Amino acid sequence: MQHKIRLIIADDHAVFRQGLRMLLSVEDDLEIVAEIERADSLLPILSTAHSDILLLDLQMDRWVLGEIQSLARITAVCVLTASEKIEDSMEALRMGARAIVQKRFAVETLTQAIRTVAGGLVWIPPILQAEIASQIRVHNASRLTARELEIIGCVAQGLRNSEIAEQLSISEGTVKTHINRVFQKLRLRDRVELALYALREHLATVRNRSR
Repeated sequence: MQHKIRLIIADDHAVFRQGLRMLLSVEDDLEIVAEIERADSLLPILSTAHSDILLLDLQMDRWVLGEIQSLARITAVCVLTASEKIEDSMEALRMGARAIVQKRFAVETLTQAIRTVAGGLVWIPPILQAEIASQIRVHNASRLTARELEIIGCVAQGLRNSEIAEQLSISEGTVKTHINRVFQKLRLRDRVELALYALREHLATVRNRSR
């Protein structure tokens, strides 16, 4: 039997939540396990309702961008936003969001993002990738070693240094050294820019996930 992707919808607009529930409920591999209408309920509900992905509206009853880091420790966060600001999307990714989906996109785009994140990857719509990637200038990519390319792929999956170390059977310190060298070679500032580079160069691969 296929495992269903368990979703929590967090949005303070009841009509939007209900509409999204109806649209997603027709998908055989998706299951809505909870709905959240207030930002102060995010952590309590996430702590008790097991979910694979939180669909989080940044514009709830308060701006919740700064809370993503805490939420991402519990479940994968897929941000839903009406904002067109690249800065907001970049900050959400830096805080730990695994996907950015603008509300103007069709539901097919959201389901694609959900399945990509459930498969262990970061998802960013191509149009946003292009806008952000245009600001990134990569240097010396030809000097990357096979191990560095492997680690870049792990970063694109959203893995932490400890998880990369376990997956590659190396020390966490070695992972950190490799990542710092990659930053220097490519002249990138952080893991978000590195993940975008990996997506652009097709270096990200889906990892096996135990259910």
